[in-house]
Amino acid sequence: MRLRVIVPALLAALLAGACSGTESRTLEGAAAQIYSGECAGSSGRSVVVYAGRSENLIGPPLEAFACETGTEVETRWGSSTDLALLLAEEGDRTAADVFLSRSPGPVGFLESRGLLGSIGTEVLDLSSPQNRSKSGTWVGFSGRKRVLVRNLDSVTGADLPQSVFELTGDRYRDRVAIAATNGSFLDWFTVFRDQHGTEAATQWLDDMVANGARYYPNNRSIVEAAGRGEIDMGLVNHYYQYQEAAAAGDGHRAANHSFADDDIGSLLIITAATVMAASDNHEAANDLIAYLLSEPVQRYLTDETLEYPLAAGVTPAAVLPSLSALEIGSVDFDALGGGFAESLAIVEASGILNE
Repeated sequence: MRLRVIVPALLAALLAGACSGTESRTLEGAAAQIYSGECAGSSGRSVVVYAGRSENLIGPPLEAFACETGTEVETRWGSSTDLALLLAEEGDRTAADVFLSRSPGPVGFLESRGLLGSIGTEVLDLSSPQNRSKSGTWVGFSGRKRVLVRNLDSVTGADLPQSVFELTGDRYRDRVAIAATNGSFLDWFTVFRDQHGTEAATQWLDDMVANGARYYPNNRSIVEAAGRGEIDMGLVNHYYQYQEAAAAGDGHRAANHSFADDDIGSLLIITAATVMAASDNHEAANDLIAYLLSEPVQRYLTDETLEYPLAAGVTPAAVLPSLSALEIGSVDFDALGGGFAESLAIVEASGILNE
């Protein structure tokens, strides 16, 4: 079932304005940071988006696009993996024009089934080659670096590892948290398997469980637990720590630690956008993806959500360290599409969910 427009009030105002010729509207909240002008009248165009990122992160850019261009935007929200499976089930009957995924892996899953269309060259060229598919089927528009968050009071500089492989040692027994079923961990673990082999990755996870690694449901719960001293450290995406520190102030006693630049623990995972092959709205779909790569949206993504921008020459927010992590160009994300189900099976078999 299609989920209706993310901004029904906006659409109603646009339609009313188009009919009366007198009403106008401007955006409020986060979307106004992207576009502060008056909303355009209806263009008669529409685009359906299946969004695998959370609504609070991606909703404002979609709302700004609808306002600035007069394009009707309909959005279905869900996990990237679930939406990819749904798109595979729907096949060429899908209503989706654009798929926004937390990483290229679910996109690769769809590409292997011949369900992706090609993004226009002029849109692809807005991003550097290492941040897009070689075949032109997807493009990355923001990045999340994997880090180790640690409690400042219980973890000293001498305790900090340079590699995730060190975390299986006695020094880290009962001290490390893992959001093992969270999408970002599964993304990372799938790349881990690709880079080091499934046997080595599985052994690492089994060794982590044997070393007392603790399960948490998501990145934010790990960062919160580290901030209050409930856990010494945990594997997370970088931006949650900055968000929690800004919200909690001095009472939040945690900080990020980066592994060595060439370590799999420092992987940069990108958010990917693609056009579905079955779409009848290729122009609007390409325009939306180009909008996500534009300077206002890239600036919003780094200043407000604290992700790394991947286009428009936008520099990362001042709070973010320079990006020298494992470069995405060294990872063949296009080859990872079929690996997520197997990664989840390995996680479930490890026993981490019982910890």
